[in-house]
Amino acid sequence: MAITRLEPFGGLREMKREVDRLFDEIITRPAPLEMRRMGEWEPAVEMYETESEVVVKVALPNIDPKQVEIMVTNEAITLKGEAKHEEEQKGRNYYRQELQFGAFRRTLPLLTEVKGAEAKATYKDGVLEIKVPKSERGKATAVKVKVESQ
Repeated sequence: MAITRLEPFGGLREMKREVDRLFDEIITRPAPLEMRRMGEWEPAVEMYETESEVVVKVALPNIDPKQVEIMVTNEAITLKGEAKHEEEQKGRNYYRQELQFGAFRRTLPLLTEVKGAEAKATYKDGVLEIKVPKSERGKATAVKVKVESQ
């Protein structure tokens, strides 16, 4: 007959080990709430590719696009900048203050090879659009299938 030792908090210890393991496996990237505490935030993005280029659209309302730094490598596109905080004015009784202010940084991994030196960026109506041409190796090629008759 086997004797089993009962531990009152054994289940909690096992759960803690499992949670610790999960955190060790996750790529360390601060969550948006933690980033706000650190003074950084991430702008919303839309990213897609066409046959010839990778396109990134970034929501940056009320931000001077000249103050945005864009770096393109073969692995990722990184955006850095800062949104200046409007000073609170007397006589305003705020109900909500949800606009993002402070430094921002966003790194977007690329899934295809690009020509970073040929990237172009435009800013219109609060949206920054970055277009990066794909390299020849990153472009899809069509292959015709030859059907042989029997």
